[in-house]
Amino acid sequence: MKIGTIDIGTNSMRLLIAEYRDGKLVNRKKYVNTTRIGQGVDKQGYITDDAIERNIKALVEFSNICKEESCEKVYCMGTSALRDSKNKDVFVKLAKDKAGIDVDIISGEKESNLGFMGVLEGIENAEDILVIDIGGGSTEFIIGDKEGIKFSKSENVGALRMTEKFLHQDPINDNEFESMSNFIYEEVKNTLEYIKNNYFTPHKNVAWEDKKFLTKSGKIEFNFNKMNYNKEESKFRLLTNHSKDTLFSQHVMDEKGPAKAYINSKEAKKLNIYEEENVSLISDNGKITVQIIIDDCIGDNIVMMYVGWWRKHGNPNYITVSGISDIGGQVTYNETLVDIVKEKGE
Repeated sequence: MKIGTIDIGTNSMRLLIAEYRDGKLVNRKKYVNTTRIGQGVDKQGYITDDAIERNIKALVEFSNICKEESCEKVYCMGTSALRDSKNKDVFVKLAKDKAGIDVDIISGEKESNLGFMGVLEGIENAEDILVIDIGGGSTEFIIGDKEGIKFSKSENVGALRMTEKFLHQDPINDNEFESMSNFIYEEVKNTLEYIKNNYFTPHKNVAWEDKKFLTKSGKIEFNFNKMNYNKEESKFRLLTNHSKDTLFSQHVMDEKGPAKAYINSKEAKKLNIYEEENVSLISDNGKITVQIIIDDCIGDNIVMMYVGWWRKHGNPNYITVSGISDIGGQVTYNETLVDIVKEKGE
């Protein structure tokens, strides 16, 4: 079953289209439009006419995309700005009349729960984890594990709300920044204190805090384990900076032409693939089309893709299985196994 979900946030509106199979979302497509429905809501209490017009226009566009994609069901939710606005009913009625969309304005608690459930999809064997979801109008603090949520709190501290309330100069004025920081601290300090006293102790067992390392020698230790390789294995190991579902468009690294993947000449010969020939990379998550570049710096049974964003096709984040690394987003992932298949007609 193909479904579409629309999230009307304070700062942006997002659409996710995916196929729902056996409890999982596959073949996902994502769209985002910076619509700023919350502009002015914190100060005036109302969604402005301009903001309503922008968001209804975006909602109509997203509704049409859902129809073009033959979505069987479309869900739409509104969050912080719609919760707080006094004229939310006007927007909800226009959304139904103009776009044919029913908007469900969810509570801060439900928003926290949905965000936490999404995080759990990318974590295995999670014990207690803390999720902090910073939105345009609010910030959610959620603690839980695979069994469910143990604590959640929504605070009215968000990026757009704080910008409008405190930051009126560009570049940012130091006094404005300090006022904003103090306000944020006062708003969230009780929640942070509760979390610290009941669930976590910040910086506990951090190796470098006291210059003592949690190793046998008490010093920094480096270990190297050679990766096991089965020579009979027909799949290729994909090396890429793209983690699962990560969007790279905001990095201003848009690439023209087909996405490029690199293999060595030995593997190209075995597969009867030539330089700049189009092939499919297929993993358990999906398929992308790439153009092969032959480079003998690449190891056997390896296919490599650099970081980039190809507007039409070929983005490896659609097929990778690795989530965001705990040591930074721009490391290289190597857990994804793919088949390389020649395109029909090649």
